[in-house]
Amino acid sequence: MSDGRITVLGIFVADLAFRTRALPAWGQTLLGAEYRLGPGGKGSNQAVAAARLGAPVSLVAKVGRDAFGALARETWLADGIDTRCCFEADEPSGAAAIAVHPATGENAIVVVPGASALLTEAEVDRAAELIAGSAAFVAQLEVPLRVVEHALALARRRGVLTILNAAPARPLPRRVYALCDVLTPNEVEAAALAGRPVRSLADADRAAALLLARGARNVVITLGRRGAFAKNAALARHVPAFHAGPAVETTGAGDAFTGALAVALAEGRDLVAATRFACAAGAISVTRHGTSRSMPTRAEVDALLARHG
Repeated sequence: MSDGRITVLGIFVADLAFRTRALPAWGQTLLGAEYRLGPGGKGSNQAVAAARLGAPVSLVAKVGRDAFGALARETWLADGIDTRCCFEADEPSGAAAIAVHPATGENAIVVVPGASALLTEAEVDRAAELIAGSAAFVAQLEVPLRVVEHALALARRRGVLTILNAAPARPLPRRVYALCDVLTPNEVEAAALAGRPVRSLADADRAAALLLARGARNVVITLGRRGAFAKNAALARHVPAFHAGPAVETTGAGDAFTGALAVALAEGRDLVAATRFACAAGAISVTRHGTSRSMPTRAEVDALLARHG
């Protein structure tokens, strides 16, 4: 019987974020305004997001035996994340270079997974009973696709709700779509997966319909300042964004959203209510610097929801 646990498969990287008004061309050097080093990686961020929202959380990941690996373990310990299936490798831990626009908070990111790319199917199998006892299982596409597919299949066989954050976007075989109870791309990723632009709510509806036709049971497309679009066989609903304050950095918003969506679905909320809860979490995260460090608490999300009725 599940205790409402969320198990996340994914990577940890150290984020090095630079604030800059422009991206350099090849061979060009630009002076930025400031930089910050902090914990990141989609899997780790989503685990932190879910933990801060009150869920018991386990993480399946791999880091190096280095300073960034130590930062990972400090991060997980601080938020009470179960790390019994977090493995180590001789390969260095990964890192991400993040360019953040100081006025808009928009970002451009290069990720090198490092040790995280060495996670294996055998290590996922070592987490099988942990996954089986979870209310929801969450994965992304920063670890090898074969490992993601193996883990999703394991979770599906054990009757666990599966959530795939399709980021970064890459072509997916239909058998992977069929393993997804919930697919959560952003608008750029949805466009890449569907092979058509997503510029409007009508576009989001059409893209979601294509992804459902490939086998996903529910699709939630995040739309930045416009909120999110949720669709399944029974409904198609736009959920507007919340305003929690000026945008400082958007880098962690999608991870806050996915972690919160997992928590809300695990608690039994329907797809629209869960999407609304996730939009609130994402809205708070963009008002802060960093990725893992920007994740809101349950009290903060509940307060924002209460202010908006």
